[in-house]
Amino acid sequence: MSTISPPFLAPATAAFLLSLACIPSNAAHRGGGSAYDGTWSVAIYTLRGDCGSVRVAARIAGGRVYSKDQSYQANGAVGANGVIRVSVASGRLSAAGSGRLSLNSGAGSWRSSRGECSGSWSASRRIAVAALVCSSERACCR
Repeated sequence: MSTISPPFLAPATAAFLLSLACIPSNAAHRGGGSAYDGTWSVAIYTLRGDCGSVRVAARIAGGRVYSKDQSYQANGAVGANGVIRVSVASGRLSAAGSGRLSLNSGAGSWRSSRGECSGSWSASRRIAVAALVCSSERACCR
C-alpha cells in the first residue's frame, strides 16, 4: 500500500474508518467505554476510481472514532453491535464509510462524497504488549 497522496479520498476514508489515533485524554471518560475502544490498523482499498490505497492507524474511545493525522478530520461512531459509520474530510474532499467491527477485526465499504471513488476497508485491532498478563511465576509475557 502507498502513503497518503492526492486525490486523498482513500486516505480520508482510512481515517474514516476507523482511519483511529490521537484523541483527547479524557475522550473515553466523556463517552463511556466501548467494546471496540483501542487502536486499530485500517487498510483502505480503492476499487473504483483513482484514489489509491492506504494503511492508517485510528483510535476508538468511548465508541467515537478519531483521526490521528492532522491532515484530515474524522467523525464517526461505533454502536454496541459493532456497526460503524464515519465521515472524513480534508479541505474540499470528503468521503463516508460504513461497516461492522467484531472484537478484533472489521470490514466495510466507503465512497467519496462526489462519487468519483469507492472501495472497501478492513481493520484489525492492535494489541498492546503492556496489556498482556503473566500466566504464572515462571512464564511471563514480554
